[in-house]
Amino acid sequence: MPPEKPMVPCVQVIAHRGASALRPEHTLAAYMQAIRDGADWVEPDLVMTRDGVLVARHENAIGGTTDVAAHPEFATRRTCKSIDGVMVDDWFVEDFTLAELKTLRARERLPALRGTRFDGQFAIPTFTEIVELVARESAVRGRRIGLIPEIKHGTYFQGIGLPMEDVLLDALAAHGYTRIAPVEIQSFEIGNLRYLRERLGAQHANVRLLQLIDAADMQPFDAVAAGGAQRYADMVTPAGLRDIAGYADAIGPSTRAVIPLDPGGRLMPPTTLVRDAHAAGLEVHVWTFRPEQQFMARDFWCDDDPATRNAAGSIAEIRAYLDAGIDAFFSDDPGLGRMAVDGG
Repeated sequence: MPPEKPMVPCVQVIAHRGASALRPEHTLAAYMQAIRDGADWVEPDLVMTRDGVLVARHENAIGGTTDVAAHPEFATRRTCKSIDGVMVDDWFVEDFTLAELKTLRARERLPALRGTRFDGQFAIPTFTEIVELVARESAVRGRRIGLIPEIKHGTYFQGIGLPMEDVLLDALAAHGYTRIAPVEIQSFEIGNLRYLRERLGAQHANVRLLQLIDAADMQPFDAVAAGGAQRYADMVTPAGLRDIAGYADAIGPSTRAVIPLDPGGRLMPPTTLVRDAHAAGLEVHVWTFRPEQQFMARDFWCDDDPATRNAAGSIAEIRAYLDAGIDAFFSDDPGLGRMAVDGG
């Protein structure tokens, strides 16, 4: 009889901002849809209100994902700020109390692709509300569902007196579910992850850290703010990956950093990034798969319309990356991700 093959951990499906291809992102409805569709993890991006409450928004600017512009009582809150070195003219979460934010309703970020039928139906959730939803659904479904919160604009929020790192740790320690469930905190910055590594103790033994990786020629903003020269390109060299492994458990590069595209938009051979990361003891969690063709490699298009929702193409593309050895991936449609992993 041949020896049994060793058990290989299943690649994890992360719901990117919830099931954001199907419901407005970062709403309880989007997270609920993701859980129904079999996501292993849900991702709340976190920013902070004026009164110090963690809420889920991809950016602190909310004009594109809420109906704030339709609220005349908030017209004077629109302003221009420098966010990570970029001037942004918008409404910002940190200028609202939680009670004021709760009067707003979510809107679809990509209405031309995904429609507007759910606009106006869902409120902005707090991190605590998300934890409670995930805890309840985990109990009902008999499976652990992970949380992978991202600290957004960490240096900016520290600079305005609303640092999020300790507030997040306190929130995780305060709920029974997040003391035992899989949790992975992510950031595009470095300093806050190093700080969190020092703060994680026995009460956070279930918490891992994910260093997100942006475009090669860009810099983490905390490096920019400190006048440093470190680029993301430096961080994905073998030496850079060994440095990351000193404070984080995984890296989160873009899909194209693992399998790049040629000038025609088709997949090229994989880079050495997965192999190099694994050699450094790091997992690789790539972002982001989306079901519309404009976000896909041309290998998987079924027609010439970039707006076409192509489920089969998305599943095939994800499987190409599974073959490259990734450990987890973010998907706007985690149901398709589940099918790609499970063979559906």
